[in-house]
Amino acid sequence: MQRIDIAVIGAGLCGLTCAHLLAAAGAEVALFEAAPRIGGRIHALRDAAGTALADLGPTWVWPPHQPAVARWLDRLDLPTFPQANDGDAVIEGYHPAPIRAPLPGQDGMARIKGGPAALVQAMAAPLPEGALHLNRRITRIELAPDGLILTDAAGTACLATRVVLSTPLRIAAHGIAIPDAPTALMQAMRATPTWMAGQAKVVMLYDRPFWREMGLSGRIASRLGPMTEVHDHSSAMGQPALFGFIGWPPEARSPAPLDTAIRAQLTRCFGPDAPAPRSLTVQDWSRDPLICTPADHDGAHPGLPPAILRQPHLDGRLHIAIAEVSPHSPGLIDGALDAGQTAAAALLSATRAK
Repeated sequence: MQRIDIAVIGAGLCGLTCAHLLAAAGAEVALFEAAPRIGGRIHALRDAAGTALADLGPTWVWPPHQPAVARWLDRLDLPTFPQANDGDAVIEGYHPAPIRAPLPGQDGMARIKGGPAALVQAMAAPLPEGALHLNRRITRIELAPDGLILTDAAGTACLATRVVLSTPLRIAAHGIAIPDAPTALMQAMRATPTWMAGQAKVVMLYDRPFWREMGLSGRIASRLGPMTEVHDHSSAMGQPALFGFIGWPPEARSPAPLDTAIRAQLTRCFGPDAPAPRSLTVQDWSRDPLICTPADHDGAHPGLPPAILRQPHLDGRLHIAIAEVSPHSPGLIDGALDAGQTAAAALLSATRAK
């Protein structure tokens, strides 16, 4: 049986942050990811050359108010740019027809050049060769006298001295057997919502930012939908784009009717002479079995996580690190960074104490 020192299960931003710090400190790390890509809820729409054009997952950071984000952007030398918000918004569903009106922006809101995917790539780049194992779904974690036995979906097992569980907690509780875990821990995992897991996001690419020519910000606030809100999503490299959050529930998001309804809403809000998008991409996270469970369809935001999720288990060998367990920004990019670095610090401290 293969023996490793520290296994990190899940290569989303939190797991990558933890693995990045452990590897930088000289620890032996294996990073297991069930999907064929890294990033988890962070995902980019890319062109044929691999250039990130838009964010299909989270977009914004608030460096003045998010200390972990500010530290990591500086450490990884990743520049930001402000969210475009100049001009009127379009408001619909409150009057007989859409109207123009100003809407305030959020203090400190910024975007990362290259999107949050640039943060993911920067975390992964220095990992040792062979440390990352894609398409490797762990299905069982079992306590052994000298570590934890991890078994994957193919039945292959390895022995890890310590393990960091860094996958959405409801997914882990449903898909990973942990027979030695306390009942209270499994209950807390099943009760923890995965932020934005039930959401769908649409990205619309254009040849020019026509809304700016109309004196508009690109924002839409709607009670009619299917997009409840829309924002300018033009990239730092100049690709004009809009993105919107879909307000329809998951069971109503059949692709063809949704596409038709989105295009009709764009016509209502920007007028019949507005150009049609060059491409329209919907990322429905509720359909991703590695991200969302039916319990996440209600869109609940995680609250302050219970202490049991921030404590080690299985003789101190199992640590939990996912954005939702951060007491500072649960569910957000800042929370993922905070939880990843907290877990890495705890593991390195335990190593030094030996």
